[in-house]
Amino acid sequence: MNIDKKNFILGIGILLLLLGSFVLGRVSRDVKPPVPTSTTAPTTTSLPSLTETPIPASVSGTFKVTRVVDGDTIEIEGGEKVRYIGIDTPETVDPRKPVQCFGVEASKKNKELVEGKTVRLEKDSTDRDKYSRLLRYVWVGDLFVNLELVKQGFANSYSYPPDIKYQKEFLAAETEAREAQRGLWKACPISPSPTIKIQEILNGCDIKGNIGTSGEKIYHLPGCGSYAKTQIDEKRGERWFCSEKEAQEAGWRKALNCP
Repeated sequence: MNIDKKNFILGIGILLLLLGSFVLGRVSRDVKPPVPTSTTAPTTTSLPSLTETPIPASVSGTFKVTRVVDGDTIEIEGGEKVRYIGIDTPETVDPRKPVQCFGVEASKKNKELVEGKTVRLEKDSTDRDKYSRLLRYVWVGDLFVNLELVKQGFANSYSYPPDIKYQKEFLAAETEAREAQRGLWKACPISPSPTIKIQEILNGCDIKGNIGTSGEKIYHLPGCGSYAKTQIDEKRGERWFCSEKEAQEAGWRKALNCP
């Protein structure tokens, strides 16, 4: 084989080698590296159900009232029900109880105050009750709806610890409504109210000195477990105190369910 033929074959070989290297380089760039596999199951983030409440549990803000349930309960946009804190109105929709005296009137008054309006919700300590209703103070502009219902005799004061921010105001408003014989205090057969002195409450003399059936003298502070349901009857010797020291010096002991 002559030299020219050898050089020709050698040149062809080099050309083929270069062409093969070029093709392999292109292929290697186009092929993606394998994704490493893992035996651990991927972490999934659960999404909220569409049926969950659209309003956060800590909600405080303005909302439109879409329905009035009764005298102390409303429904707002989004479907949440709101139970007014610190007050109680006669029942109209509880299946376990008959319609109570002045319940219809209280519901009508609540509708007059809030239905279709934008209200501001204010939270105290507890977010929801056992029925999953939001527990809130309700305002329409500067009007404190909870307090207005008590003032006009459509509701009575019913503060329950730890939600007692406006307890003094509710007690004073109830006493005023009772004495003026407004609303349910005139229309309904209610037993005489224990004496509540408004000025004493507003001055901070809000410690309840109660006398038990056994004659034991026990005082209750705002925030004690039985404070809300303890009533003072001065005819029986029960009284209000301005300080724990005053109560103790008078012979009363602190209730066991106080914090």
